[in-house]
Formats: sequence, structure tokens, C-alpha cells
Amino acid sequence: MVQVKDIVNQLHLDVYSGEDFLNHTVTSSEISRPGLELTGYFNYYPYDRIQVLGMKEITFIEKMTSAEKSMIFKKLCNEDTPCFVIARGLSIPEELVNAANKKEIPIIQSTISTSRLSGMISNFLESQLAERVSIHGVLVEVYGLGVLIQGSSGIGKSETGLELIKKGHRLIADDRVDIYRQDERTVIGESPKILEHLMEIRGVGIIDVMNLFGASAVRNHAHISLVVNLQDWSVDNTFDRLGSGTESIDLAHVPVPKITIPVSNGRNVATIIEVAAMNFRAKTMGYDATKKFENNLAQLIAENSESDKEFDK
Repeated sequence: MVQVKDIVNQLHLDVYSGEDFLNHTVTSSEISRPGLELTGYFNYYPYDRIQVLGMKEITFIEKMTSAEKSMIFKKLCNEDTPCFVIARGLSIPEELVNAANKKEIPIIQSTISTSRLSGMISNFLESQLAERVSIHGVLVEVYGLGVLIQGSSGIGKSETGLELIKKGHRLIADDRVDIYRQDERTVIGESPKILEHLMEIRGVGIIDVMNLFGASAVRNHAHISLVVNLQDWSVDNTFDRLGSGTESIDLAHVPVPKITIPVSNGRNVATIIEVAAMNFRAKTMGYDATKKFENNLAQLIAENSESDKEFDK
């Protein structure tokens, strides 16, 4: 649930009127720009959405008589309307203020352009209203990439995360990660409030990462780009040695690339994850070391084949 005061505080907007009514709740991330409604067409008026008025709406309103304004604003102001937002620092009609006050609807003002302001509000609401799912793992930001470390209990996820933090990377969440889908291709991970900036290290207990390593060692959320699954090394298990296998895992209905790293004595898992993150970034930029190896191998086979033909002659 999101209240109007949350939007005001997070986006640093100004309250023009109705400061006592900021506890109104917003249930939809969609924004309404009441253009047709200003002409008197209210058949499909989404009264339960945030109403944003920009240059076009205010310019149209200015051509109305005071009586027309009062009539339109009376219809626009529904008891379930969360708030009105006026963009570009435009002047606010007195008739709107009167109608909004009667229905206890706050009016918010901003100097930001209408399109940008609508996008900011919509993105914030989508992130807050999205359905969240909790999963086990450690989420760290490595070279700007959100890397989710998973594996069986006791395999060393938190210890690996701690080593990455000591190397200069940043913690988002330890043990429990709340995830939500931002769009069809993006899943965001964050820490539950109760665990924010905290890690559990066996034998030590709970540590406060921000207190020990500074504010630069933590982040509130990150786009999960890669999942690293830690698995005990065994001769019976088969691991991808060339990196040619493409594996993914479903997180909040978004497919996320996944790699499995074997864990054994003597392996520096944190360094391997660093290299995995750099290699993943290189692949997204069009460079694939596996393909280069396969091309080199194919070229070598072709050259040997030509040599054999020359020898047969």
C-alpha cells in the first residue's frame, strides 16, 4: 500500500493544499491525465488514479469560465481520488482548490515537466505496488551487476558475500532477498527492512556491514543480472567447463542467466564470482571467449585437414 505522503517524500514534491489529507492510499500505478474529462466526457473517468495536469490541461482550463471550471472540477473530485498533481510549476485554478478541499483531496505541485513527472510517479508506484516474493540467497553488486548467490545451507554464501564486500563490492541483502518484477525483462532484489545492511556469519553472529565497512559497501536494491549457484564439488557431478551451456532460472516470472560454480577446498569462490561477472558483462557487450575458442579450434582442424591433404599428395 502506498500513501500520497510517500510519493511526496520520495520524489521531493511540494504540497500546495490539503496537507492534512496526505494519508490517501494509491492502489494503481497507472496515471490519469484528464483531457477528455475537461470537455465533459466522464464515461470512462479513472477517478481512483492520480490525476496529473500539465501544460495542455491547464491551458485548456484557462479558456473556461469560472462556472465551467467549478462544474468540471466538481466532477473530477471524487472521494476516492488520491490527489491532483500539477506539473511545470503551473498556476493552479482556484476552482480546483475549492473543489479538492471539499472532498479532502491534496494538490501536489512540481516544476518538473509533465512527461518526466508522470514517468517518475508511475515507476515509483510500480516498484512499491509490485508483488514481492522472498527467496534465500545473498545479493551483492559486483562491478555494477546484481549477482544473486544461491546454494545449499552451510555452503558459504554469506562468507563469499563478505569476501566480495572486502574486495570493494556492495551488499544488497543477506540470507533473505525480496524480489519483484519491474518489467518483462527486469527483476529487482532488495533486503527486507529488518535485515537491511546486516549479515549473519557463522561463529561470529550478526554484523552491520555499513557500520564496519562504510556506506559505500551497501545498496538498497539492485537489478539481478546473474544468478550464481554454489554446489559442492563431486566426481559424480558434471560442471560446464567451456561455458557453452546456457542456463537460466525463473525469478518473479523473469528468466535470469544462471551459472553453477563447484565449491571445494582451495578454491577462491569470491574471485571466481568476480571473473564470472566480468565475463558476463563481456558477453552482453558482444564478446564471447567460448565462441573464440570454438572458432580457433575449427580453424586449427581446418588447417590440419589441409596439411593432411598436402601430405597425401
